[in-house]
Amino acid sequence: MKSSEQLRSELAAINHKSYPAYKSLKGEYRFPGYILSIDHVQGDPFASPSHVSIRMESKRCGFPVEMLQGRRNQRALADYLLRGFGHNAGRFSFKAGGSGKSGLISVSRCGQEILERSACSVSEEEIVVRFHVGFPANGRTINSPELAKIFFDFLPGAITQSFVYKNLDSRAARDYLALAEDQEYIRGQLKERGLTAFVADGAVLPRESGVSGRPMKGAVKFKSPDTLRVKMTLPNRGEISGMGVPEGITLIVGGGYHGKSTLLSALQAGVYDHIPGDGREYVITDASGVKIRSEDGRFVKDVDISMFISNLPNGKDTRCFSTEDASGSTSQAAAIVESMEAGSRLILLDEDTSATNFMVRDTFMQEVIARDKEPITPFLERARDLYAKAGISTILVAGSSGAFFHIADTVIQMDNYVPVDIKEKVIRLLPGYPLPAGNCLEMRMPSSGRIMTKDTTVHTRRNYYGKQTDKPERIKIRVNGTDGFSMGHDEIDLRYIEQIVDQEQMAALADILKYVCENMVDGRRTLGEAAGKVVDKLDKEGFGFFRQGGYIPAGLAMPRAQEIYACLNRFRRP
Repeated sequence: MKSSEQLRSELAAINHKSYPAYKSLKGEYRFPGYILSIDHVQGDPFASPSHVSIRMESKRCGFPVEMLQGRRNQRALADYLLRGFGHNAGRFSFKAGGSGKSGLISVSRCGQEILERSACSVSEEEIVVRFHVGFPANGRTINSPELAKIFFDFLPGAITQSFVYKNLDSRAARDYLALAEDQEYIRGQLKERGLTAFVADGAVLPRESGVSGRPMKGAVKFKSPDTLRVKMTLPNRGEISGMGVPEGITLIVGGGYHGKSTLLSALQAGVYDHIPGDGREYVITDASGVKIRSEDGRFVKDVDISMFISNLPNGKDTRCFSTEDASGSTSQAAAIVESMEAGSRLILLDEDTSATNFMVRDTFMQEVIARDKEPITPFLERARDLYAKAGISTILVAGSSGAFFHIADTVIQMDNYVPVDIKEKVIRLLPGYPLPAGNCLEMRMPSSGRIMTKDTTVHTRRNYYGKQTDKPERIKIRVNGTDGFSMGHDEIDLRYIEQIVDQEQMAALADILKYVCENMVDGRRTLGEAAGKVVDKLDKEGFGFFRQGGYIPAGLAMPRAQEIYACLNRFRRP
């Protein structure tokens, strides 16, 4: 390992040389208190910036041992430190001048959720932070004195202020970890108490705007109905009360703009922990919960949707259903079955974003169109079976059809953002609005076995003159925010997977899909088997799973198993 002074000398030696000379800097350098590693050097000043990482001994940083122990504490502390480093390092971004991305210091920007990120990792032995730096140049000529400013003037102060415990707000850091412990405790209590979710009294559910995750100022604070209120004694905060959403079928109703979808949005985000001040810190949902909606035109391959759709007029086998262009109903049926395969125990639905014919058939329609002429068994008739036979609860927002009242175990009316338990009122009214006798087919647990196949098409590179060469084309990945990504010649559309909350999760999904295609597609392994092995590998290796060229890149956030299954299932490959 080289010293920081050797790095200074090497920077001086390559000044004014052509940009590729920067690659000679790759390696590790010992600075006072930390090791700086130049992991990957960009090809030119206009390309994606270089990968740089910093490693520090946890003990030398002065953190109490208990703050470094356990995956929960490590994830929360890493998130806290990363936010601070992003602020401190961001003050120096582009303070070093030059062409293109010269002088950029780019640190992962964290949202309202606490996600496990490759940008910062914490263990009992070391703290590692990974980020990007634009190596300065004038045109395509190295300007190394500007890079020396970054390494020797800007970063040391930012690192000391961000990762040395005595320089931090120790109370804020401890409160951050205490909140993470309380959130984990509530999530552990859900199953024990027969709940699918918990919404604390005083929670702020509305967001600042449609493009902001921050809480709305002056919003009505949540207050649980007395009949649904539960109390918990948390390890740190002490006693807390709020609405417990029981297992089974929960219906959320109310007039327009009264907060139905706002509550559902908070519940679907409740699969993640949230930062202090978010307003939803104590909105906790079963971690396997999946928000499902219709996706007209999505790709479906070898999915057993027979529990919802059967006896198609064209005789197509719905026990192994495939389509390049799914309808709203078939896409929603496939999504539910795929979520079952991913181990989900809770489904969240909004009538507004669901296919009407998939959700319900009213009395008059059943009189006009005979049962044997309708291949769809609506969700209304399957929700009870899903809970009774598969242990899958449902939380459903309904605004138009009263038929769902007949299957609901819990009915919550949102009245000006205040929840009211109206189950007793509904029970009194139900006899006056009977449903026709159901005669749907007995539910059979689905069994899908999609086998992914390799792309046998050989794509070759083109030379400077546009002619093909014998070298195979590199598979490039381009992430499109939280909407999806392209991998080589394939486009993966994930815009309707609403619980992908960060583009770094999307970047991780792209790398996961690439790994599966290159290492796990053998013509025999099913998609479920491949996804299960990837989930296990991620759990054991963490971001070491994504190691490339000897280093772990920044810019990745860990997706849930549910999003991994969703990504693989939407990959348009035979």
